[in-house]
Amino acid sequence: MLGLKLPTDPRWVNIVEKNIDEILTDHAYCEQKAASTAISLIVSFPEYTELVGEMTALAREEMGHFKMVHDRIIARNQILGRDRKDPYVIELLKFFPKGGSRTTQLVHRLLYAALIEARSCERFRLLSEELQDRKLADFYHKLMISEAGHYTMFLKFARQYGDRQDVDGKWEELLAYEASIMKDLGTKETIHG
Repeated sequence: MLGLKLPTDPRWVNIVEKNIDEILTDHAYCEQKAASTAISLIVSFPEYTELVGEMTALAREEMGHFKMVHDRIIARNQILGRDRKDPYVIELLKFFPKGGSRTTQLVHRLLYAALIEARSCERFRLLSEELQDRKLADFYHKLMISEAGHYTMFLKFARQYGDRQDVDGKWEELLAYEASIMKDLGTKETIHG
């Protein structure tokens, strides 16, 4: 369903289990950045009324997820650590050239967002199936469902606002590029890296 060309190595879950506090901190910031992305799309493209409505709801939902993750950190008697660079997103954002029409910029941002949500969904599925901590596994199962909805929403908007054939071609190219960068990732206690 997600179309990802390279699945995450299941051994990534072993890294996560040894570093739960680190993964929760990274996850919290991923949720905060997702909310920021939604707000940025509103600010950058206010003329797209349907998009603005969906991004408003998404920003609230993502901050709700941030709170849920933060609550789990507190329940573990930990504190939220510092934000770190996300090598996955840094590499991903190199794919499309800068510039182009406003519509092209919007489509590219929507495709990036769709792919990040798809990879998060795939990672959350792994965590929901493989984590020994069943409460945490159930938590990630619920979030996996949410991420799948976000992925399809972003892809739907990209196809709605761009030429469908062009968007689908760019999506396939982006998926192939993402697979190439994933070969070097999956060895750290991060959601994407």
